[in-house]
Amino acid sequence: MREVISLHLGQAGVQVANTVWELYCLEHGIDETGRLTAEWDNVQNDCQSTIDENNSDVKSSNNDDKKNFPNGEGFSSFFMEMSSGNFTPRAVLVDLEPSVIDQVKSGKYKNLYGPSCLINANEDAANNYARGRYTIGTAALPQIIDPIRKMAESCDKLQGFMFTHSFGGGTGSGLASLLQLELEEEWRKQSKLEVAIFPSPKLSTAVVEPYNAVLTTSATMELSDCVFLVDNEAMYNICQNKLDVDCPAYVNLNRLLAQTISSITASLRFNGTLNADFSDFQTNLVPFPRIHFPIISYAPIVSSNKASHESQSVSEISCKGFDATNRFINCENENGLYIACCLLFRGDVAPKDVNASIALIKKKKEVKFVEWSPSGFKIGINNRPPCCLFEGDIAPTKRALCTLCNTTAIKNAWSAINLKYTLMMAKKAFFHWYTGEGMDEQEFFDAQENIMILENEYKTMSIQ
Repeated sequence: MREVISLHLGQAGVQVANTVWELYCLEHGIDETGRLTAEWDNVQNDCQSTIDENNSDVKSSNNDDKKNFPNGEGFSSFFMEMSSGNFTPRAVLVDLEPSVIDQVKSGKYKNLYGPSCLINANEDAANNYARGRYTIGTAALPQIIDPIRKMAESCDKLQGFMFTHSFGGGTGSGLASLLQLELEEEWRKQSKLEVAIFPSPKLSTAVVEPYNAVLTTSATMELSDCVFLVDNEAMYNICQNKLDVDCPAYVNLNRLLAQTISSITASLRFNGTLNADFSDFQTNLVPFPRIHFPIISYAPIVSSNKASHESQSVSEISCKGFDATNRFINCENENGLYIACCLLFRGDVAPKDVNASIALIKKKKEVKFVEWSPSGFKIGINNRPPCCLFEGDIAPTKRALCTLCNTTAIKNAWSAINLKYTLMMAKKAFFHWYTGEGMDEQEFFDAQENIMILENEYKTMSIQ
């Protein structure tokens, strides 16, 4: 078993956690209290009867039984079994102010999480990277590290950590970078993957988002192995244009994002024809340590009203996986080149259909790779079809594709955030809120230089 510890930080991270773990529970037949459902228990007993008939001389404990069933194959990498027989997520949810954590404690899944894994302080980070990193966050750090350490010690073979947070918020930027630094000292060899909500080009919840995003990216550049970027504006457009949601709320965006996170982790939780684990993502998507910002696409994204009129063949969803309108971040690919792609299929998918689809994509020549990475594709095929949330916007499908692409087109997103950052820096706007929390002014200039270097590295790669 290769366990993964999920860390959900800040308001965005915790709200995404609510939806993601609800989806995981549905996929694994776990109810809101952490118990395997009766329907799943029957499957379990039938499987065990077959095992006992075939291996009459082999006896196994009840605990082992639960880890050897088709629906639960590998789910112990994300869930821990407690002494009561219930299961609880290998997850820690943290926000520096109490309101969002209180919603979890009083919500439908309040009995799913361990009390020590729902952590909050009494003051929020006020959209301030420096507060999350140097003052409020530092004071809360021992309380956060303790459950992570206990969780890691209970693992047989810890594979890594998966962060969910926002680059623009104070907790999601400042505390996330502080926590990554702490994890690096204790668990240097374990993978550290992130799903990060990037500041949107036009929509913004805070004026200082560019500061927070650039500061945290610079601080964690050498610490994080792979960061999957999404932005709210792109997901908002998908909800409106493809899912017929007139006024999307955060809950709609989170349901959409939860489906992709589920697809990214499905190969760790279920059996598949071609599995892709955390180390595979890094090996195949990150050519150089700093070029570790893939973008996410998902297909098919279709509402229940339109589902019967849409083709959902392997070939069709493969093409849609490269469509700009299915991307979770705003960046056009006209001037960009693909460095590497990881195609994660789930459900009723045959390898020969995947090969035919990739051949078709290459034949159309719409997907252009850098000349030093001509093959470019990593494939994962998982036999388990996607599960749909009860109030979700996406229609149920027999198969789905999550595309993770490392593309030089992301330089546009870095260029836009750099421009905003530089304009604010020129006036030293809002500096006093950061320096007042103990942050050195020089850190602003170092971060600016670091991100400009990153932007130039992507530009260099896009030149053939």
